[in-house]
Amino acid sequence: MSNRRDFIKKTTLCTFALTSVLGLSGFAKNQENEIENELEFASKKTKKPIIISTWNHGLPANEESWKQLKAGKPALDAIEAGMKIPEADPNVRSVGYGGYPDREGKVTLDACIMDHNSNCGSVCFLQGIMHPISVAKRVLQNTPHVMLAGQGALQFALSEGFKEENLLTPESEKDWKKWLEDSKYKPVINIENHDTISMLMLDQDGNLAGGCTTSGAAWKMHGRVGDSPIIGAGLFLDNEVGAAAATGLGEAVIRTAGSAMVVELMRQGKSPYDACKEITERIYNKHKNHKDMEYLQVGFIALNKNGEHAGYSLRSGFNFAVSDDEKGHRMEDAKFKMSWDK
Repeated sequence: MSNRRDFIKKTTLCTFALTSVLGLSGFAKNQENEIENELEFASKKTKKPIIISTWNHGLPANEESWKQLKAGKPALDAIEAGMKIPEADPNVRSVGYGGYPDREGKVTLDACIMDHNSNCGSVCFLQGIMHPISVAKRVLQNTPHVMLAGQGALQFALSEGFKEENLLTPESEKDWKKWLEDSKYKPVINIENHDTISMLMLDQDGNLAGGCTTSGAAWKMHGRVGDSPIIGAGLFLDNEVGAAAATGLGEAVIRTAGSAMVVELMRQGKSPYDACKEITERIYNKHKNHKDMEYLQVGFIALNKNGEHAGYSLRSGFNFAVSDDEKGHRMEDAKFKMSWDK
């Protein structure tokens, strides 16, 4: 009987020891894989500085931001300077001055900006101020808050010395009055290469920053706010990982916390392209039977800490501007899931 007990005890101890060794071996293997992934990422040569912005109007914005960055200006100042270009251009009908109005004929603006320390500034439903990106930057710098809205955002802007002015141009007013003849709401998305401008930047020091500015969807309900001023939806960055920004129908991006999810996928090791594609696919799967699907367009741009960049969209037509030392300023077409005729 004693021999039998000794045998069971020894067998149990051996089994426990073997299981522990195997468990530790598996743990060690996982640790080894994680270290290898980190070393592989770190061994890649970082491309910096680099700027990526959405749409054709991202090109002149990039050029100005690049000029500022090369002159030694901080990243947020460079982003602000670049984004003020389309904000002040009456021919860019979805950003700032000259943007399409809402159903009541009022131009309402959204913007946000974010630095490498995760400091954020944002304004939404702002009226009468040509440069919401500048107001968003002041929110970041001069308040304890992240977002100011509507009349409060306007009061803050005026207190900071901004000038109130009429942003509805004769051309946009004419288009609005024509729309009133039918008054059938259908967002103007992507059709004429007009939409939010989102910008991501990796500066000379290897730090990330980003910004968004827009006048939102044409003919929207008065008071509507899209994804652009919402940190985590229209823009998100983590300086340890990468940055992402969105364009297209804001409601779809908000429903999925789009930009934050792209960054999280990059944190898990996915490339900027694969991360953008996966979240776009997620949006498609959630909206394929949705009432918005007829006119739904969503696109993402992403930039990781190595300076690798990409863009991907649900439907064709999305492009983005890229600036770096290697190839200068240029436009790139994003890959997409489907064409507009599908």
